Amino acid sequence: MGNQVLLEIDNISKAFGITKACKNITFTINKGEIHGLIGENGSGKSTLTSMIYGLQSPDEGRFVFLGKEYKAHNQLEANVAGISAIVQEAGTLSGLTVAQNMFLGKEKEFISNGFLNNKKMNVAADSLLKEYGFETIKGADIVDKYNFETRKFMEIVKATYFKPELVIVDETTTALSQDGREILYEQMDKIRNSGRTVIFISHDLDEVMSKTDRVSVLRDGEYITTVNTKEITADNLKELMVGRKVDNRYYRTDYGTPVSEQVVYSMNHVTTKGLLKDVSLELHKGEILGIGGLSDCGIHEIGRVLFGAERNYEGAVKFSDGKRINSITEAIAEGIAYTSKDRDNESVVLNASIKNNICMMAYDSLKKGIFISPSKCNSFANKFAKKLSVKMQGIEQDVAGLSGGNKQKVVLARWLAINPEILIFDSPTRGIDIKVKADIYNVMDELRKEGKSIIMISEEIMELIGMCDRILILKNGAVNGEFVRNESLQEQDLIKKMI
Repeated sequence: MGNQVLLEIDNISKAFGITKACKNITFTINKGEIHGLIGENGSGKSTLTSMIYGLQSPDEGRFVFLGKEYKAHNQLEANVAGISAIVQEAGTLSGLTVAQNMFLGKEKEFISNGFLNNKKMNVAADSLLKEYGFETIKGADIVDKYNFETRKFMEIVKATYFKPELVIVDETTTALSQDGREILYEQMDKIRNSGRTVIFISHDLDEVMSKTDRVSVLRDGEYITTVNTKEITADNLKELMVGRKVDNRYYRTDYGTPVSEQVVYSMNHVTTKGLLKDVSLELHKGEILGIGGLSDCGIHEIGRVLFGAERNYEGAVKFSDGKRINSITEAIAEGIAYTSKDRDNESVVLNASIKNNICMMAYDSLKKGIFISPSKCNSFANKFAKKLSVKMQGIEQDVAGLSGGNKQKVVLARWLAINPEILIFDSPTRGIDIKVKADIYNVMDELRKEGKSIIMISEEIMELIGMCDRILILKNGAVNGEFVRNESLQEQDLIKKMI
């Protein structure tokens, strides 16, 4: 581990209206270390790193990087200075090729006789991708051809190939399968072993404990402390994050609770091109049914099929009365809710207000005559934002300004507001801190007790074990195991059926 200072964070403050996201933050990042940065959603982590990366400017304070005062006004300036970032959400631009995304802002390197030489750019991208072991990704392809995880691999290459002195990894592992995480960990180790530095942000404290050298803790926009990872436990870190002792028992504590025999929704012999293979399942009334497996095994496709978002399949999806679902519109009309793994692109409207996001499914009930009633909308949005404890400036605030956990709460508030009978949650706690996870688990448990039926799709094994009545494990697109809730169920039992 390095002990020479690389980056000095000196009295940094940043406010958004009345919300003080960062308050006089001061600490140092050393050369040759993986430096963890943790805190609950809204603690200031992403705001701080976005200032380091040039996406925002501090209101007060300064950064000193490699011994000199540093200020970047955009990502390109940060790259030139020797700083890059890999973010949690999508960091590639649709409609552009893989190569164009990788070399965005660096096109001058590929100018020949006054023109951009795309062929040269594609060759360079292919060479780098092959060097990283991603030879199946082609520089000339449009990025939209690839799934979310594969696009993350492109971003890893983009952020590291030019050997920056500092790489910010902001909750990236939540978007990756276990195999994908191992690839990222390998790159992080290479960076540290070469004397360069990683700032690693993650809500997975076991991951933080195993991958970092030092950890800095933020709480409510303030710096709390920096500790050597080997000298502290995960429970100690939790206490530092929340300012009090944390009870780990946020999963369900009941066992042997009978589940209704009434089947409310089913998937019958469903096959999709290249993913699902003859998948059948039954969801019972008042049940939490877990769907688990590795990232590309088809678990996320199941959610899309059940919600009517994927129509090109063989087999049937239907209710107990035989009625079939063929579209999203039909699914919603029949009382089905769905939250996507890709929260920013598929679950929320980032540039719309919290109010509009919560109300959008319920406008018919908020009308006064033929017009939507502003007062009804305000009351409705406030009611459900309060019910989910959304941390916000007010319901007129744009969703884009919320932390990941609070965005997810807005998504849940929107669906709960229309009282659905069936809820499909795909990766509901991805990139969310322990307190918000507990809130979401509590909401799920209350819905179960009310007789609602839930499908929980997750790559997080412990939350499947902790929350579900039954768990189906997929491998290579087919169901490869089924587990019933019991106290003796272990992670290893599920993993054996995944790999």
